[in-house]
This record gives sequence, structure tokens and C-alpha cells, in this order.
Amino acid sequence: MSPATAARPPATRTETSILSLRGITKTFGAVAALTDVDLDVAAGQVVAVVGDNGAGKSTLVKVLSGVHAADAGTITFQGQQVHIPTPAAAQRLGIATVYQDLALCENLNVVENLFLGQELRASRLDEVAMEVRSWELLRELSAKVPTVRIPVASLSGGQRQTVAIARSLLGEPKIIILDEPTAALGVAQTAEVLNLLERLRERGHGVIMVSHNMADVKAVADTVVVLRLGRNNGVFDVGAVSQEEIVAAITGASDNVVTQRAARRDNPANPTTDEGQSL
Repeated sequence: MSPATAARPPATRTETSILSLRGITKTFGAVAALTDVDLDVAAGQVVAVVGDNGAGKSTLVKVLSGVHAADAGTITFQGQQVHIPTPAAAQRLGIATVYQDLALCENLNVVENLFLGQELRASRLDEVAMEVRSWELLRELSAKVPTVRIPVASLSGGQRQTVAIARSLLGEPKIIILDEPTAALGVAQTAEVLNLLERLRERGHGVIMVSHNMADVKAVADTVVVLRLGRNNGVFDVGAVSQEEIVAAITGASDNVVTQRAARRDNPANPTTDEGQSL
């Protein structure tokens, strides 16, 4: 099955989607970062956005998180067309973003990181209430953090990702965007983060996961949206598409070393050369 037949157009109905993008376009001078991009995310759904470097993934995340305003197109959130001019507006709307660098302060403990800039206070800081709420969030994610009073510098990469995701839940968002959540993590830490994504799905959040890791995408995503040169180049149901077909959509070619290797594995009686010719 070729990418052209495997891919399906984005849904035209948005009734069941929390977030729907239609015709999103963003240019920087003469550079078209995004052109007519469509995207749908439903409650309890993990949507993976994949593409090569320069495909427009980061720009799409910044448009949704209020860093950049789209030049054209519409954003519909819970059935209402909205405008997202600033990151604060995105958070008020119910869109939380966890960036690749996590934006954590290593010298502060877990509680202080979770409530940094949004501390609970009456006449003074309510340390007890913040600690109780921190434990509630971490338990909801089935997180493995020994204590909320430990400095973030002492946590593993997976635990830090847990803290960043827990912080995003403070505002009760409907959509959570994760930018390369498993980048630079080991096997055990990656498994921990993928478990967190499952918890977010179970809680009914819509999740947008930007990733280069096809194994992680196949493990947790429900839908894969491929961007190529700033445009949609395929929307796939994960259960009905192979990793090779996703790679072919990313690269824009169905005949490459990945698909050739897969063909040799699936049909060892008819091996081919790297140029695709039978031996």
C-alpha cells in the first residue's frame, strides 16, 4: 500500500473535535513555514505530528501556543472559532504546551516548579495546599517521584518530564501539546513518559505529540499527521499504517532505503539492490 492510498484527508466534521485547524498559513518574509495546514484533535486522542526538519512542526506548535499568530486560516476550539494572540490566551483557553527544554528551574523543588508564578496564597504562601495539590497531580499521572520536596536537579529525565506535564495540568487544559517528549531519554525513561501519555488519554485530554521517534509514535498515538515542507502530506490511522509508509510520507518518496530494506525483509526470496533493482 502506497502512502497515497494509506493517507486519508483530515476530517471535514469538527463536532467531535476539541480542536480543529483549517487552512492555517504562516509566513516569515518570503519563507512559507505553514501553508493550508489542517488538524483535528478529539478528547482522549493522541495525535502525533511528524515531519522532517523544516517541515513546520515547531511553527505549528507556536501558532497553537500563542507565540505566533497565523496569517490565514481558522482555529476552532470546543465548537467556537477563536484567536490565540498570546501564550496567556492559549492557557486561558485550555491549551497547555510542554516544550522540549521543559523550562524547569533545577535549583527549585517539585512543588516550587509546579506553582512557579501561580502560587497559592492568601496573606502568605499556602505551602500545605500546594504540596497536597502537587501530590494529587502526580498520583493522577501514576508518577514515580520520591518526594515533592526534592530539587529538580536530582530527578531523572523521565521524572523531569513528569513534573513539566503535571505543571501543565494545573490550569485544567483540554489540549496538551508535547514537543519531543522523549528526546534524549533512555529506554526506561522513555517508557515512563509513554505511560504518562496513556494517563493523559485516560483523563480525556486531547494530546498533540511532536516527535521524530517512529517507535514512540506507533506505541501511543491514535493518529499520525505528516507535515512536509509546511503542508499536510498525509493523515494516518496508526493501526492501519506501517512505519515505512509514514517515513515515505515524511520524505515524499515511496522508494527509499527504508522501504527497500522492509521489502527485502518481507520478501527474502526476491532481494533488491539499494537502487530497487532485483538481483
